[in-house]
This record gives sequence, structure tokens and C-alpha cells, in this order.
Amino acid sequence: MRRTYVLPLLFACLSALAQDMVYQHPPKVIEEMVMAPVRPSINFSRTNEWMIELERAPYYSVSELAQPELRLAGMRINPQTYSESRQRGYTHITFVDLKNSRRYEVTGLPQNALILDTSEYPTGDRTLIAVRTDTGVYLYAASYRDGKAQPVCTRPLQATTGVWVTWLNDTDFYTLAVPSGNRQPPTHNRIPTGPLVQENIGKQTAARTYQDLLKNKYDEELFDFYFTGQLLKVTTQGEQEIDKPAIYTTLSISPDRSLLLVGTLHKPYSYVVPMHSFPTTLRIIDTDGKPVKEVLDTPTHITAMGYDTTSPYPRRHAWRPDQPATLYWVEAQDGGNPRAQKVEYADIVYQQQAPFTAEKQEVARTHTRFGGITWCDDSFALLSESSRATRRRHVYIFKPCSNEAPQMLFDLSTDDEYNDPGTPYMTRNQYNRRVLYTNRSHSELLLIAQGASPEGDMPYLSRYDIKKKKNTILWRCQAPYYESVYDIVDPVSLKLITSRQSQTHPANYYLKELKRNRETALTDFKNPYPMLEGVSKETVRYKRADGVDLTATVYLPAGYDKERDGRLPVLMWAYPREYRSAADAAQVRGSKYRFTTISYGSPVFWVMRGYCVMQDVEMPIVGSNGKEPNDTFIEQLVMNAEAAVKVITDMGVGDPERIAVGGHSYGAFMTANLMTHTQLFKAGIARSGAYNRTLTPFGFQAETRTYWEAPEVYNTMSPFMYADKLHGALLLVHGELDNNTGTFPMQSERFYQALKGNKATVRYVVLPLESHGYAARENILHLLYEQDAWLEKYVK
Repeated sequence: MRRTYVLPLLFACLSALAQDMVYQHPPKVIEEMVMAPVRPSINFSRTNEWMIELERAPYYSVSELAQPELRLAGMRINPQTYSESRQRGYTHITFVDLKNSRRYEVTGLPQNALILDTSEYPTGDRTLIAVRTDTGVYLYAASYRDGKAQPVCTRPLQATTGVWVTWLNDTDFYTLAVPSGNRQPPTHNRIPTGPLVQENIGKQTAARTYQDLLKNKYDEELFDFYFTGQLLKVTTQGEQEIDKPAIYTTLSISPDRSLLLVGTLHKPYSYVVPMHSFPTTLRIIDTDGKPVKEVLDTPTHITAMGYDTTSPYPRRHAWRPDQPATLYWVEAQDGGNPRAQKVEYADIVYQQQAPFTAEKQEVARTHTRFGGITWCDDSFALLSESSRATRRRHVYIFKPCSNEAPQMLFDLSTDDEYNDPGTPYMTRNQYNRRVLYTNRSHSELLLIAQGASPEGDMPYLSRYDIKKKKNTILWRCQAPYYESVYDIVDPVSLKLITSRQSQTHPANYYLKELKRNRETALTDFKNPYPMLEGVSKETVRYKRADGVDLTATVYLPAGYDKERDGRLPVLMWAYPREYRSAADAAQVRGSKYRFTTISYGSPVFWVMRGYCVMQDVEMPIVGSNGKEPNDTFIEQLVMNAEAAVKVITDMGVGDPERIAVGGHSYGAFMTANLMTHTQLFKAGIARSGAYNRTLTPFGFQAETRTYWEAPEVYNTMSPFMYADKLHGALLLVHGELDNNTGTFPMQSERFYQALKGNKATVRYVVLPLESHGYAARENILHLLYEQDAWLEKYVK
């Protein structure tokens, strides 16, 4: 039976007392929206002859969140299934023949199994399906032509770091299984044998405030037991164990499928960083597990604080996709810290060919941090470098391993979306690896771009002439739609698969033949939110006091007439972002033609409750003239908010006496700062935020200075320090088991205590068992109930 809420009861008890409530439901219209079925996730076969529909699983029940969970080395796992916990996954999978639209629902999977992942066979006619049951994760194979699934591996998978599948050939593959034998988990001796000691002697080892770390020897034993896997070769003849059981971090096969690159962790483990920073051994073995070469063995590393820092050890090892068995990697020339050592070239890329007996060969070098190589062949590739300090990105054309100087292709600001040319289209080579698509003379590229513009995002496909530096648009999205390129079926005939949506229609897929000016609809998903029919959606542009251009998306109730209905209560929702340029900060982002998809975190629910909703209210924090963005964080944040309040008031829509502000994570931090530094808002909703920056002393968000380098910045930005200045009513919400770096639940708990001690109007809600994002149906419905009740009482 549905529970209803009564506001006098909700707020009747004394502010100093905790309330042990039963779960409540929000108003019916909000519940119907949040529980509406979400359209399936869509994939296409590599031949683009088949479409794979994955039906998303509904929200968990809180009883599922209450299942056993271990939190070790920055990971959260289900010990019963040797898999990641809190996976939403999929419930059904259907294959659609794009030639005749016939549908084949997959059968033969275990009842009530959760589909975690798929991996298509290289032949392109069937797929592997990883499913989680009550006892573990298992692999099945299903043919596209009939949907019948059969098990292909008898062993349960080791899936604590995901499902691992690496193809050896058209039928055989490698995966990671739970080690065999009658293994028993370690037992915990609760009687201490001595104190826990950590020590640092004169070495700078600053680390951010990670969660779920190892704490003691018992945690180490659990980590070893549950994360150790056995590498398995699965063939048509059966299953073969290769290599030794270990905690694997890397598994990659060479393009000629003769060698495997494997990475494994080893002790001593760290109690201050997650597993990705643990000591690692990287090796090359053959396809039967015989050792070929040890590539490197690195100790625990903690990346130095500051812009453009990285590991001091060789990093980013990978196989060149255009050669049979050539390993390449990057080595920092500044020890991984540009502030500690000034060099002309920050990184050098090296390679070594099998059998790895020759000296390493230089591939390229970069002035700033290596960003990546888009390979084509021995004579042509793209090299990228970037700097967080300058917000610049460079892309070069270069000939690998030659003395020829790289040729600048693009010089870009990482914040400048208007001039972003897009991403080069990739095709498959003779090794079935993705490489750069270009013409024979390497003079042209096909680029797929987001198409940011003053009118919003208008994605396009273009042909870029490298010599002339001329971009010719071949196709572009047209209003009133938001349409983007999903894949290029044929780059010669310009046959594309696109995803198209509008304000009134959700994303659907189309096959477009540009040269024939023809398109075919591949899906026909309907609007899951009929209750939003008639709600208006508009992108509003305005300026803040210093002239920076801003935008926000404004939703108004269906049938609203400001002359007849008067001003509305307003709910603003935002998230601050940092920029190095006012011009870049002022760019229009997103598209007003996108379909409004509703998740539990959306503020759009309240347009159905009679509010004007301002979503994606821009809150840029700009650093210029040698200053860091956060040096003037509060001043700029207040300017942003004042401008948003002014525009919605000047439009004659918003009631300046009835405005609320809200956000999640850094948006919650923003909300608390606005309510302690302005009197603009009657109420605020702050979910899973951090409010005392001295508790994150080694950096947060884009801030790379430590507390001791910039104490005034940390203190000024901490709303905890201004708890006696809160104006309006603040609703604090936090997941009980928040795992996000920096947003410990203690942040909300201590902030609530500070506010309560200063006579503030504040409510603190802890959602049982929830992480940084919320998952359980009961918690989500109760969250919406709390937010609605708060807005109705203090704003509307």
C-alpha cells in the first residue's frame, strides 16, 4: 500500500533529534516519471547487419544493496559472486536482423540472471554474454540468427575488476576465472597481535582522500583471496589454465595473436592509495603462458600534486595496432613532475619489436604531456600532447620512428568547444585492429565532430584536407533535432548510422545513405514521459556582471501563461566548472533539441509540481591574468547566481522571493556556498557534497595546490567556515557508504552539526547503504519525497 506524507508530521520533531523514518513515496506524478521504463541500450554488430538491444535492469531493491559487500583497495565487490557490487546491468537481450527487422530474443540464459556485458565474436555472427547468477559470473554464447544461448565456459569468472575477454582467433579466447580448488576465505582473528604502524621518513607522499582502502593485514588477505584470478584459454576443445594465479590488471594480445601482455599486482600493498597504484609487474608471455620477457616491475607510486604530473616510471604500454608484435610505451623526462624538473620534452615514446632483443627505438617526443597516438601505418600517424596548466592540446602529423619533425595539425584550447574539429574516423586493418582511416596519399581525414556552436551542439561529419587545412562538411545535424553519428558503415559511399532525438521524441537510430539522400529508421522508441507533453523548454542566454555570457535551460509548466498565472517558484540546478578563458567559459554548451531524459537526480520533476525549473545553470569559475580559478571562487559563484536570478526575474517568470538552488557532489558544495554567502535563495538541496576543504588538503576537483600552499583559498571556499551565515533552509542528503574521493559522509554530518549549533534551518537525510550515486528504489523514492516536501514547505 502506498504511504502518503503529511508535512506537519514530517517537521514536527525537534531539530536536535534524529528521526528513524520508514520509507516514503513522492507525489504520484514524480514516482511515475522516475519509474518509467528506460529505452534499451543499443549496440550494432561489427558488420552492421545486426542490432543488439539490451533491456536495462530496473532500480535495485534496498535488500539487494544489503547483500554482502567487501570494500578493498578502492574497489567494492560481492564476495559471493567474485564480481563488482552495485552493478545495474541488463535483464534481457534481443538481436534484430536489420535486413528484415526480425527479432530474436535470447533464450537459454539462467533464470533471473543479470546480464553484465557482451563481447562479439570476430566472425561477427554471434556474441559472448557474461551473466551474473547467485553463485557467480558465467559466459554464454548466442548466435544472432536464432538467439539460442549455450554455456561456453564451465568455470565461474573472476570479475572483481570487470569481465575479461581477449580473443585469440575467431573461436577461441582468454578470460579470467576464479582459481580452482577447495579455497576458503581467510578468517579474521579479532585479537590484535600488535599496533598498526605507518611511517614516512622525509619523503613527500601527498595523496588525495581516497575511500575503501586497505586497513590491515586481514584486508590484505581478503584482497589476495577475492581478487586473484586464473588466466584461462577457452577453445573449442575445452579450457586450459595458463600462467600462474595472480591479481591481473592487464591482458592484451598482440595484433598477430602470438603474444600476450599481462600485468599483475604484488606486495607490498599500500594503505593510502587504491589498487591501481600498487606495485605492478608487466610481462610478455606466449599464447600458452610461457614467459618471453619481463617488461618492468614498478613499486607503489603516488602521483605528485600539481598540473601535468604523472608516474615517474614507464607507462601506457600497448601493442602497435599496425605491426605484428611491437610494444610501445611512454617515459617521462621530468620525473613525472614538471615543477620539480624543467625539460624541453616532457615525454618520449619508445617501441620495441618482438623478439625484444634489440635496443628500444624512439617513436616520438612531446613538449607537454603525451596524449596518445592514433596509428595508421609506418609512414603516417597522429600524435597528441596536452597541458592541464595551459589548457592547450596539440595534434601533430608525424612519421613514427623518423627524424622528420612532426607537422602541427591542430592547436586547440581544451575548453574551446567551438573550434574542436572532432575525432578521426577509424577503420579495421589486416590485423582486425582499429587504425586511422585516410586516403592513399594520407592527405585527407574523416572527422566526426560534436559541432559546438553559438546555436548549441550541431554534430557533423567532415572531410579534412590536411595540405590545404580545409574542412568540408559532408553532413550536419539540422534543427529542430539533435542528431549525431553513431558509426560509419561505409566511408566511401558515406553510409552512416545516426542517433536522432528532439524535444518531444527520444533518441532513435537511422541508417543514412548520404550520396543517395536516403534514410531508414532502425528503431521507433516512444516517449516514456507522456505527462511532460506541453511542458516548454528553452535555452536562455544572459550575462553576469563582468560580461561573461551564460546560459541555462528553462522548463515551464504546460499551459503556463505569465500574464494569467503570475510568477512561479523557481528551482535552479547547477554544477560549477573551471576555465582559463572568459571567452571559452561563455560558449554555449549542449543542445536545446535534446530529449529530456529523467533520472532520479533530475530537477525536471518539479515542473510538474508548478515550478519554473532552471537546469544546467552555468556556473563558470574563470582563472586569468596569472590567477587560478579558485582564487576568486566565491566572488564568481555569487556573480553567476545573481545573474541567473536576475534573468528569470526579468523574464517575468520567476518569483525572486521563492527561489531554491540545488546540486549533487560539487553542485552540493556550490549550493552550500551560495546559501552562506548570499540571500538569494529561500531553500537549498545539497546531495553528497564536501563542505570543509581542510578535510581534502591535497587537492579537490581541479584544484592542484595543497592546503598548506593556499590555506586562504581552502578556508574561503569551505561553507563549513561560514555555518553561522546560512540564509534559508538547507536540505542535506548523503549516501551512508559514499565512496567518492573527498565526499566522506562525515562531511555532511559535521556540516549539519555546525549548522544546527548556529540555529540554522537544516535537515540531514542519510540514505542507507547508498554510495555517491544512489541505486535502491526505496532510497530514490524517499529522496524525491524529501526534496518535494522541502520545496513545498520552504519555497512554494
